[in-house]
Amino acid sequence: MGLTASVLAVDAGNSKTDVAVVTADGSVLGAARGGGFRPPAVGVETATDVLAEVVERVFAAAGVTSVTHVSACLANADFPVEEERLTDALHARAWGATVEVRNDTFAILRAGVTEPRGVAVVCGAGINCVGMRPDGRTARFPAVGRMSGDWGGGWGLAEEALFHAARAEDGRGGPTELARTLPAHFGYDSMYALIEALHLEQVPPQRRHELTPVLFATAADGDPVARALVDRLAEEVVTMATVALSRLDLLDEETPVLLGGSVLAARHPHLDDGVRDLLAARAPKAVPRVVTASPVLGAALLGLDRVEAHTGAWERVRAHFAP
Repeated sequence: MGLTASVLAVDAGNSKTDVAVVTADGSVLGAARGGGFRPPAVGVETATDVLAEVVERVFAAAGVTSVTHVSACLANADFPVEEERLTDALHARAWGATVEVRNDTFAILRAGVTEPRGVAVVCGAGINCVGMRPDGRTARFPAVGRMSGDWGGGWGLAEEALFHAARAEDGRGGPTELARTLPAHFGYDSMYALIEALHLEQVPPQRRHELTPVLFATAADGDPVARALVDRLAEEVVTMATVALSRLDLLDEETPVLLGGSVLAARHPHLDDGVRDLLAARAPKAVPRVVTASPVLGAALLGLDRVEAHTGAWERVRAHFAP
C-alpha cells in the first residue's frame, strides 16, 4: 500500500496537460506533462485515458497510489452538465477520495491571486472569463464561440484578419497592409494564393494561428484596419471583465483582474494599453495584471483551498511553480 498525498492538481488544455501531486504542507512530490484533453473530439472516456497516462506517471514519480482530493481544471468543461460528467469520469478512476472539476480558466485566475477572489480573462486560441469570491460565488460565460456571443481569441483574430485582407485585395473592402503581410508570412505574394493554399490545405489548417502575431505586428506598424481589430479585442476583454465584476458585486472594491492566455500574455503594447485604459474608465478599482505562472499552480491552490492544508502550504507551492 503506497502513501496518500493530499492533492492531485490537473490543468488539462486542448494541446497539453500538466499534473502535480502536492502534500498538505504544499510540497510538490512530482509533476508531469501529457497530451491534450479533448472530450468533444474523442469522447470523455478516451480523453480521460490520455489523462490517466500522465497521472500514472506522476503517481509513480511521487511514490503514491492515490490522493485525498483531485482538483481538475479542464478545457471543454463549459457547462455544469459537462463538469458533472467529467467529475464522474475522474471519480471512476479512483485517483482520489473527492473530485472537483472546474473550467480551466479558473486555474489561471487562482494562480494569479492570493485568495480565491478576482476575475480572469483568458485569450489564447479562444476567449473566456471567470470570476470568484471566497464565499463560493462565481461568474462565468459559456464561451463556446460565436453562438454564445464570443468574439476574439487567436483563431477568431486570424479569421478576421483574413476576411479584411481578402476584401482589400479584391476591391470589396478598404485597403489594409494585411493583404500583403498575411500571405507574405507563408511565402505567398497575394491573398488569392494564400486563400487557395488554405482551402486546399497546402498550408495545414492548424497553422492559421500563426497569423495572429502577424496581425499584431501589422497593427504596431500603424495599419488602421489591423489596429481596429486590436481595439475591438481590448473592448471585448474589458466588457467580459466588467460584466463579471458586476455580477459578483466587485465593481466598487479593489479587485484583481488577471489577464492570461498566449495573446494577452504576449503584452502587445497597443492591446495592453487599450485594456488598461478601458478598465480604468469602466472599473476604476480593478487592478489588472498579466499572469505568467503555470496554470497547474492554480489547480493546486484550488485543491489546497479544499483540504485541511497546513499554514504556509499555499506560499510553498506557489514558490515551486512561480516563474
